[in-house]
Amino acid sequence: MKKYILEYVATIKDFINNEMKDASAQRTSEVLHEFEIKIGYFQHERFIHLIVTVLFALLEMGSLYVCLIAPSLPILVFCGMFLILLVPYVMHYYFLENSVQEMYKLRDQIITYSAQKK
Repeated sequence: MKKYILEYVATIKDFINNEMKDASAQRTSEVLHEFEIKIGYFQHERFIHLIVTVLFALLEMGSLYVCLIAPSLPILVFCGMFLILLVPYVMHYYFLENSVQEMYKLRDQIITYSAQKK
């Protein structure tokens, strides 16, 4: 997913920097429409990862709490496993959040340019 998002954002940036000035209003409208659909998909992906990240954070906190109340090796192992899984989930969610925020800015650039062109 990360590679797909990076490639798609690069494609949109290339359109903004190189093609948009010479593109017809129809072409710009088509690119904007497709971009808004993809933003919706990425927002959904971000929301799903938020749910998973929060779930793993709650599992980590719960296992840490149980480990503090009644320490045992199996609970300590669970605590470690949840922490090991939580870190990449947080990093991926951070990437998704920042990517979607960047897409909002790129969308605004396309809309602003389209409005000035009219």
